[in-house]
Amino acid sequence: MLKLITKFKLFIANLTGKIGFYPSLFAFGGLLFGFAMLYAEDQGVSSFLIENAPQLVINDADTARTLLSTFIGGIISLMVFSFSMVMILLNQASNNYSPRILPGLISNKKHQNVLGFYIATLIYCILILLSIKPTDNKYQLPGFAVLVGIVLSMLVLALFIYFIHSISEAIQINKIIESIYQKAKTRLEQLIKQTDEDSMQSNFPDTENWHAVEVNRTGYFQTIAVDALLELCENLDCKIEISVPKGTFILKGIPIAKCSIELNEEHQEQLLTCFGFSRSEIVTHNYILGFKQLTEIAVKAMSPGINDPGTAITCIDYLSELFALRLKKKDFSFIANQDNEAVIKLRTIDFKELIYFVFAPLRAYCKHDVVMLHKMLTALYFLLQSDSVLDDAETILINEANLILEDAKTAIENKDDLKGIFSIRSKMQAINGTQNALIELAD
Repeated sequence: MLKLITKFKLFIANLTGKIGFYPSLFAFGGLLFGFAMLYAEDQGVSSFLIENAPQLVINDADTARTLLSTFIGGIISLMVFSFSMVMILLNQASNNYSPRILPGLISNKKHQNVLGFYIATLIYCILILLSIKPTDNKYQLPGFAVLVGIVLSMLVLALFIYFIHSISEAIQINKIIESIYQKAKTRLEQLIKQTDEDSMQSNFPDTENWHAVEVNRTGYFQTIAVDALLELCENLDCKIEISVPKGTFILKGIPIAKCSIELNEEHQEQLLTCFGFSRSEIVTHNYILGFKQLTEIAVKAMSPGINDPGTAITCIDYLSELFALRLKKKDFSFIANQDNEAVIKLRTIDFKELIYFVFAPLRAYCKHDVVMLHKMLTALYFLLQSDSVLDDAETILINEANLILEDAKTAIENKDDLKGIFSIRSKMQAINGTQNALIELAD
């Protein structure tokens, strides 16, 4: 039962992430609504309205057919125009910013709902049009259903205006950067609030001699069914360590977890069903991807073909805020059971690896730009001033600042520019512990 429930939860999570899921629900809803209106017509809703409120009912068959045919053709035209424009904008975003941001733009639920409403209205109008029979009896004409179709078509026009406004804003680089930042920030805050990691680390046993469990498929390790995994630990009276961080691309046969007891094949299968895999990366599941995407946008903006340092500077600003939040999280995470005992240890990317992963490409592609070097050093200075900086994090930040200063000395030939870059070094030296840690300008 545990295996089936876990598989069902992961299946639902993957299904709802598909671009066609919500439009399909709307289309099915439009079909059901059409049949419901036809049933109401069979019960005499139009004849009742003709007798009591005739101004609400269309009682001419030719007029009804003409209106519905016009609405069907118009809605199809709007759909083609709307989503042709979307494809053009997505192609522009991929070329100018980064291809990795496309899944976030495509999965926008607002745009999916607009598409779904288009399709639902289209299906409804087709269904009502087919129900109009060639007769002179006005009571057999689905007049009220036609009126509802007119109202729905007016809403389609309103949604088309909203769609144009929404997509024109969503494609703006500032909106894209802010969206990535907000998703990564939300995920980080969730992880920070989850566990009391200091106390749990001291109580969690050494895992060196634990039994490894190999993964049985290939893909991006995205989600963990925590409830099912906790239940498995309780049933087997064991503890588990996740060996790879979420968001990692895992090949079949690679150890993904360690268990304090040796598991048989059935229990290994139950354990593996608690892990969700995908062929794409999602920021809401893995905050590291937020750092990756912001870094890639900044690097792409500094390419000669784009030449947009303003966007790169904005990305560094948001990265600085995310790093300041990441400083509040330990380099390890635990999940506790109902007795507040740590039974699951999660592998995470440590702060040193993360900050090097971000600044290494920035230094490689921006070391000839004085403004970008100055901005990166300012970001590190801002992080050094953070109240949550630990001793090891301070050393990591200083080492990264030294790497930037070294690149500046080799790439920047103008002495005045170098003095401006090294002026931030003096500010960093004012912080305790950095007086003798930063390299000098004189060579």
